[in-house]
Amino acid sequence: MIAGAGRILLLCATLLAPAAARAEALACGAPPELLEASAALPATARAASAGSLRILVVGSASVLGPGTSGPPAAWPARLEARIRARVPRLKLEVVTRGARGLTTAETEAIIEAELHQGPPPNLVLWQAGTAEAVRGLDVDEMVTALNAGLSKVVAAGADAILMDQQFSRFIRANANVDAYRDALRLAAAAHGVPVLRRWDLMRFWADNDLIDIERAGRTERVAVTDRLNDCLAQAMQALIRDGVAEARGRPTPR
Repeated sequence: MIAGAGRILLLCATLLAPAAARAEALACGAPPELLEASAALPATARAASAGSLRILVVGSASVLGPGTSGPPAAWPARLEARIRARVPRLKLEVVTRGARGLTTAETEAIIEAELHQGPPPNLVLWQAGTAEAVRGLDVDEMVTALNAGLSKVVAAGADAILMDQQFSRFIRANANVDAYRDALRLAAAAHGVPVLRRWDLMRFWADNDLIDIERAGRTERVAVTDRLNDCLAQAMQALIRDGVAEARGRPTPR
């Protein structure tokens, strides 16, 4: 049995940073630069060291895994399963809140409510900006909600990671999605929080014929959607791992 500081270090290393996890993330073909946090996650690192981690996932329908084989295939559920497989002794709780078509302001209200009921999360994973881009809603209103929500998360002593829009050729052709993506990245930078670049990841996978839901046949679509969600979970796990390593002031283990 490993005790004291040794056990804590082993827990942090095993939680999100084993070499196998890195290999699995790259198995989806994701470019390494898309898996870098470029920002520290100190609250997550402290919680992992203490052996207990609470994650809140908030967003629109995509957090619930539409089109998958079922709720266990949604990316938040896959992320939870992957962390549990790595660290069975970790006290882990993943709470997912979302619904189809929610705006950033509506998800910000969910985050505020969750911060004030029950134990607060150590890490908030916030998928935002798709509803605004698809419906052509005001960019400034999205940014106002992002700033308000991120400020509340930080004030509660938690970390946050933003997830940007899902890639779609239809959205790209019919919406000014870059304006919303740029605004989201600027808001994240202003608060020093990482962004999971879902748009870039999904575009890379589609362009390289790795994962392409829009071009999948009817009989393949569920399996491809399951694969996409699992790869997004791997990417998020890698991003968290990188942020924890940054918080601890050392390079990400390979």
